[in-house]
Amino acid sequence: MTLRVPDTTPYRSKMAKVFGLMIGFTLILSFSVLHAQGLTPEHVAKIQNVTSTVISDDGNSVAYTLSVPADPYVENAPNSNHLYVLNVAEGTTKPYYTFGSVASVQFRPNHNSVTFLTSRDGDNGRALYELPLDGGEAVRILNFDRNIVSYTWHHDGNHVAFTAFEAPEQSSSPLPYTADVYEENQTNRKGYITNVNVEGHDPHQLNVDGSIYMMEWSPDGSKIAVSAAPTPTVDDSFMAQQIFIVDYRTRDIIAEVNNEGKLGEFTWSPNGERLALRTAYDINDPIDGRLKIVSAEGGTPENIDEGFEGKYEQIKWTSNNEIHFLASQGTNTMLGTIRPNGSNKNVLFNADAHAISSFSRASNGMISFVASSPTHPNEVYTLSRARNAQPQKATNHNPWLEEVELGSQEVVRYTARDGEFEIEGMLIYPTNYQNGTRVPVITVVHGGPEAHYSNGWLTGYSMPGQMAAAKGYAVFYPNYRGSTGRGVEFVYSSQADLAGKEFDDVVDGVDYLIDRGIADGDRIGVTGGSYGGYASAWMSTYYSDRFAASVMFVGISNNLSKWGTSDIPNELYLVHSRERMWESDAKWMDYLKRSPIYWVDRAETPILIMHGANDTRVHPAQSLELYRHIKVRRPDVPVRLVWYPGEGHGNSRAASKFDYNYRMLEWFDTYLMTGDASAEMPHWDAPIPTRD
Repeated sequence: MTLRVPDTTPYRSKMAKVFGLMIGFTLILSFSVLHAQGLTPEHVAKIQNVTSTVISDDGNSVAYTLSVPADPYVENAPNSNHLYVLNVAEGTTKPYYTFGSVASVQFRPNHNSVTFLTSRDGDNGRALYELPLDGGEAVRILNFDRNIVSYTWHHDGNHVAFTAFEAPEQSSSPLPYTADVYEENQTNRKGYITNVNVEGHDPHQLNVDGSIYMMEWSPDGSKIAVSAAPTPTVDDSFMAQQIFIVDYRTRDIIAEVNNEGKLGEFTWSPNGERLALRTAYDINDPIDGRLKIVSAEGGTPENIDEGFEGKYEQIKWTSNNEIHFLASQGTNTMLGTIRPNGSNKNVLFNADAHAISSFSRASNGMISFVASSPTHPNEVYTLSRARNAQPQKATNHNPWLEEVELGSQEVVRYTARDGEFEIEGMLIYPTNYQNGTRVPVITVVHGGPEAHYSNGWLTGYSMPGQMAAAKGYAVFYPNYRGSTGRGVEFVYSSQADLAGKEFDDVVDGVDYLIDRGIADGDRIGVTGGSYGGYASAWMSTYYSDRFAASVMFVGISNNLSKWGTSDIPNELYLVHSRERMWESDAKWMDYLKRSPIYWVDRAETPILIMHGANDTRVHPAQSLELYRHIKVRRPDVPVRLVWYPGEGHGNSRAASKFDYNYRMLEWFDTYLMTGDASAEMPHWDAPIPTRD
């Protein structure tokens, strides 16, 4: 691996900085007036998102969950998932359960009802509840002695298989205190079967070692396919889940599937003879996006769409000779069908202006799916199987957005500097953008790197999107090499090259926007979380001469200490680095040179660093290291470190998200809009306005 040293010619000349300071505050004032009707953090804090749909077998009803945020001025609480039901024929929706948060919504077979998991007074954690479709009260039908994690119905509608963690061993210490012994006394997630119609029936445990994650009944109900990992560690859940076929009566394993690598989903063929898997290509594949078929008698799965330059997102058999799928390909998503031998692949709907996240299919071919668009967050859509049918938007949970002015969004494509790949991404223009005008650009780098942006709604508490567009910024979302949705070669192309060509691709995208006359080269910003936080740190050190401001979130600064503090060290090796740093003295130094802290002497970019204090994926010390190195080695560079107590690898609660949002935008307004790296740091307190 070789490092590419960037051009040392400053992108932000001293005169540009001075001129930027003079015009910056005028720009901020003019944009705040011109874009007064644009999207704000207050808008983002109240956005409701549809998170899942399930359509009834007759296609008449769609049950869906709506994620409703808490009021950040009232409580620092996570979103609640409420249950709604759509009458497909009438096009009307009704709230069915809004008293708490629900999960795993399903239609109960042979019953005119919908079931879900929730926790109410008197429950031992989450319990299984049922609601009649024609109305009534939610009734608890299964309360285990521990929290129910997931469940799946037998076709008779009476038997249910579910998972729950074993009870942990209790400390016998006489002290009024219990120490947390790291990675010990972790409990496995076990599988159980019970009949909910028999009062007092004790659930039977499946005889499967390790920790069970997914379960699905065979069509005739005689067997259950389960996935299990040897231990309950995060690393094993990612990299070591294996599929077992379990006999319903004996609860013993009767067949094993020799799958390897990441596993996302499996489903039975209607005749029970085969399984379709959404899984990794091999042990080194960073995603579970390949479609494979295997006999229900066990064996090695076969990849049936070898050359597909995309990613399978969801699969479901429609007959013994057809599989329905949702897939990503580049910035698009698509719904289609394919035969289990890989032939007759047919795209039913190619969504170039919708980002579809999941689907559900009825027996008559009617489909419900969750999708966003560039101008609207996730809603429910329906699509009939009729030839040339177009999706119908069935819900509108954020009608106020119709009164908000938004910037236009387009897909952009450019060639990487090495000529090896064409890189795709999205660009949101400032509202009321005038062609030929150069504007400040915020570059948003996704995490993973095994992820990608689709051409849908791209605004959230940590993604400036339309909020920044309302302030006069363009916002750029590059799908650099290593991103998903482009096939095996593309997703493997960044492995063993940490911060190398993958991050060069991001800079090449910035150059492309400069060459097009859109981006002001002296006012380029960057932000992102996790691996995107790593990129934000890299751009503010190694590539600091190119970036005027950076906001780093739960990011990596030191690849040496990252190995010793993350909860996924084996995954990091298998699907990212592909080598162990301790294999030679040279590798230790190479990993250090792939770390932002190594390049802090180049740092000129004002950087705001934010991190969840309880993060186990990227330890908070990663942010502290970069902060301390900059404070000591580059004391004149503006740097701030913000902890979020109780938050992990990303903020999940209303007030902490709101706080993050305001701090991020304030930092960019201070340093990016003006282009002045010498501007005084904003006050340490978040600039949250008082509610009227």
